[in-house]
Amino acid sequence: MRKYLKPIAAIIIALSLAPCLTAQGKAEAGGWKLGVQSYTFHRFSLLETFDKVKELGLQYIEVYPGHKLGGEFGDKTFGHGLNAADRKRLLEIASSKGIRIIATGVSVPENPEEWEPLFSFAKEMGMEIITAEPAYGDWDRVESLAAKYGIRLAVHNHPQPSGYWNPDLLLNQIGKRSAMTGSCADVGHWAREGLSSIDCLRKLQGRIISLHFKDIAPKRAGEKEQHDVIWGSGILRVREMLLELKRQNFRGLLSIEYEYNWDNSLPDIRRCIDFYRQVTDEIFEGGE
Repeated sequence: MRKYLKPIAAIIIALSLAPCLTAQGKAEAGGWKLGVQSYTFHRFSLLETFDKVKELGLQYIEVYPGHKLGGEFGDKTFGHGLNAADRKRLLEIASSKGIRIIATGVSVPENPEEWEPLFSFAKEMGMEIITAEPAYGDWDRVESLAAKYGIRLAVHNHPQPSGYWNPDLLLNQIGKRSAMTGSCADVGHWAREGLSSIDCLRKLQGRIISLHFKDIAPKRAGEKEQHDVIWGSGILRVREMLLELKRQNFRGLLSIEYEYNWDNSLPDIRRCIDFYRQVTDEIFEGGE
């Protein structure tokens, strides 16, 4: 394993220094990182997803555990089970496309012994964030590992019966814990649970590490779930959410998680990015 560490470290350094594929917007200059949650493209392999992220002009990706790698990797999937050679090769491919694997999630380890291999994998791959939903009894272990590996643990809020479906439940667990622990705020899930996404963001001020960012359609009779829509066209008051993050002096990752038009979502996502760029350029320029 050790003989692979120096090459992997070199790849990580190259990724961190790689120029953006498009000119930085004001939000990026202010510390916001816009990326993609790979589940957006779960019908495609991870190598195909890299191409889509590059086509969108983005450089950050959060990869979900179990995403099939594809191509030369065959049926292998993303996670700490990858051997050292496959880890090194995957980083090489990402680097060649100007992409950095900045996070992984959502992880829900059932066995407490799974946490350390997960943190070790994230560290070796140059990630900054693990997105997860820890069992309440795992918190001492998770907090210790976050400090040991220098990897932040961002807690996602799946709908009920998740133990973190509202921000109060999360704050009960992390309120007195290290700032290495915090929230991966899925603003769509909050709204689908009848919560105000803006109020939830306010409650979590100072503890937001990352977001699964989206806009959703109004609730309609007969529909199982309010599906994702182009940002600014739904009910989530996207501009106000971005203003709230700016007010909080947020610095971190916003992962685009677009769960609609699965087979051909790139045109929709481009429009989301255009809306984001326009709004964030305005609010960072105007000091709103």
